Amino acid sequence: MKKLSIFAVAFAAFAFMACNGNKSGNTPEQTDSVKSFEQEQVEAKIKVELDSLAAEVGKMKKVPFLQKDENGIQLSEQEKQVKPDYLLNPSVADNAITLAQKYRVLSALSVDKAIAALYDMPVDEYDKAISKLAADVNDPSFKDIEDMSSIYETGEKLYNDMNANGRINQFWQLVAGALVEQFYVMSQNTDKFLTAFDDESASNVTYRIVLLSDAVSRLAGYDSEFEPVAKALEALKPLNAINVEQLKTQLAEAKENIIAARNEFIK
Repeated sequence: MKKLSIFAVAFAAFAFMACNGNKSGNTPEQTDSVKSFEQEQVEAKIKVELDSLAAEVGKMKKVPFLQKDENGIQLSEQEKQVKPDYLLNPSVADNAITLAQKYRVLSALSVDKAIAALYDMPVDEYDKAISKLAADVNDPSFKDIEDMSSIYETGEKLYNDMNANGRINQFWQLVAGALVEQFYVMSQNTDKFLTAFDDESASNVTYRIVLLSDAVSRLAGYDSEFEPVAKALEALKPLNAINVEQLKTQLAEAKENIIAARNEFIK
């Protein structure tokens, strides 16, 4: 079933609450007026909260190991010979059925394409899968994105465009897909991927979990397709590092849970 916008669903829920809470003496006109006022308040509150969270996400720098300059990961030719076997197969795009799944897999594959390119692996199949998913979701918010394989770089402009196009829920699905996949990748090779981090970026990357958790907590009650996101975030919540050493320890401790959450997340 096609999802209503978060605001429309929120309106319906609070309209029901308002109706039940009115005194029996209220006229229909008075009831409609109360419901309208409460609906406006709900809309404004949710909008402000999500706008604030999206602005914070937009300020985030790219996760260090995904940076393509000298600040990112540098692999030797010998290291490139040992190809990662933990990346998603691009064919997972064919298994994404719902709109939310398509958005999550789209951003997860964009992360994995970057890792594949880092190891000089073929990326043509990733490009095809990413293009397929982008065509499937048919999101007008993507029209200004020159390279869809960079979709994991979610920012405030994309949020504003998706909000304007009625895709606000799906922005957070994109963020979730990228975030879960990034932590999954990090957990698979902490010795290498954490070399690009300093203490500030280690703290920064786990702060993303807080931002996404806040958004999901506001959305999950109105949209059941956020249930997999909430479940995946439970595996990430123990990650609250303030330095690289803590992040490495926490990733090791949460590794099996992260793997399970990621597998569930992309179904």
